[in-house]
Formats: sequence, structure tokens, C-alpha cells
Amino acid sequence: MQFVPGSLLKSSLPFPDGEGEWAAQLTLQFARTARGTRLMRKQQYGPLYVQRPFYPEGPELAHVYLLHPPGGLVSGDNLHNTLQLAEQAQVLCTTPGAGRMYRARSDQRCQQMTNTLQLAAGTTLEWLPQESIVYEGAHAKLLTTVELAESARFIGWEITALGLPASNALLETGSLVQRLQVNIAQRPMLREQLVLNDATRELAKAQIGLQQHCVSGLFVCGPFTKEQMSALPLEALQAVLADKGRPALCGVTRLGQFLVGRYLGSCAQQARMMFTNYWQQLRPALLQRPACAPAIWST
Repeated sequence: MQFVPGSLLKSSLPFPDGEGEWAAQLTLQFARTARGTRLMRKQQYGPLYVQRPFYPEGPELAHVYLLHPPGGLVSGDNLHNTLQLAEQAQVLCTTPGAGRMYRARSDQRCQQMTNTLQLAAGTTLEWLPQESIVYEGAHAKLLTTVELAESARFIGWEITALGLPASNALLETGSLVQRLQVNIAQRPMLREQLVLNDATRELAKAQIGLQQHCVSGLFVCGPFTKEQMSALPLEALQAVLADKGRPALCGVTRLGQFLVGRYLGSCAQQARMMFTNYWQQLRPALLQRPACAPAIWST
């Protein structure tokens, strides 16, 4: 993989053009060395950064925590995370807390988070952020693109809360565009998109949409070989049901070379616990590693 020159980082990013409005970018470049997977280059602009990688599983696999000190996005914010993994690098990436998309200002400008994940041959990436909360009146875009080489492997999830269910403050106004696309050798393998606005809000509540649920989640794991897919513990995964008293819809399906899990319910914590269970069961099959939860999940 050819790394992006550092001189390109700031040229496409404007300075803040209003109070509290930021364009920020973080580019992390990992490579496999004689000492294991190392963060070779870190380019940052604006309020996005990481601390040093951690190695609870040994030097081959780096645990990285993405930090956004403001804690949320307001109108006009445009954040872009780019992870580039050179051949044989192994990375687990998570966040210390939920991401927040706050109510838009009177100008109704969009707030956007873009993630670009580029995996070269023989790499593995586990993309396990905590949930995104889209507040009432926000105009949010959450866009993630995963570019895999033929032999790269990926486990990732997205969990989105539409408003604050516990406070009965749901996303009755505002909009959300959320998209996850996974490509292998530049060929689209998976594309999931949710568009929620005034034109689609009633449809989203219908039986073919979100069915009145305010938390949705998507789990993606693969690509698997045919032999690996046939040996997956699908019955055990399907048995991961919602907690009693919190009705939810959840399940796992095969989609080509990938296993895809879905959640519709009312509790982001419940979705995260379910997806963590999926990850714990599938990680050994795909990556030949037992699950090792990031330490920050326990703080």
C-alpha cells in the first residue's frame, strides 16, 4: 500500500468558518514491522487524535482508541477518519464513548462524519465504535467506506440511536443519511443505506422500515472462505436474543462471503452487548484469535 503524503492533509480542509464549527481530519497509517504492527504515521488536523496504540494481545495486533474531545458534532462540522493498513498489519479500533450529532442551528447546516478504511493484503481490521446518537433536529451524515484487498479481513459494526429513547426525545424532526459500503478489490460487496427525512419518516415507521424502533444496528464480518462459512456457529449466534422485557428484532444472515447481523430495538447498550457476543464467537473463526475486549470498554 502506498501511503498518502502528509502535504495532502491540510490542503482540502478549511478553517472553522463559524463559532464551534470544525473541519477535522485524522489519518493513521499502520504497517507490520519486525516489532509487530506499528503506527507509522499520524496526521491530524482539528479536534481528532489518538493516543499511543496498546498491545494487550501482543505486538502483532494494535488496539487504537479514536478520540474526539468535543464529544459531538454541531452544524457545519465535518470530521474525516482515514485508516490505512499496509500488508499484514492487524488493528482493532474503537472509541471511548458514544458519538453525538446535536440539534442543527437555524441555518440547518449538515454535520458529517466520514470514515475511510483501507486494508491491504493480509491485513485485519476490527472497527468497533460505540454508538452514534442523533439528536432531535440534527441534520447528520454518517458515511463509512471499507476498501479490502482480496486477502484482507474485516469485522465492524454501526449502532445508531435516533434521539434519546430513555428521555422520550426521539428524532421527530431533522434528517439522517447513513451509509456503509464494503468493497473487495474495488468491487462492491455490501452496501447498506438509511435515509431518514420528512419524506421518508412515515415509511421508516412502517412494517418494512424501522417498525417504530429508535435504535438500529448493523454487524459485518468477513470475508469467509466456503469452508469457514460452513463451520460457523450460526445456531449459537441466532440464540443471542434480546433481554427479557426489552422487545427487539435481531438476527444473523449469510450475504455472499460475509456474515451480517442486524438489530432493531430501543436500547443501544443492548445492541452493543449483542454485537459483542457476535464478535466474541466469530473472531476466532475469521482471525484465529480469541476475543480480547479493549480495556477502555471497562472504564
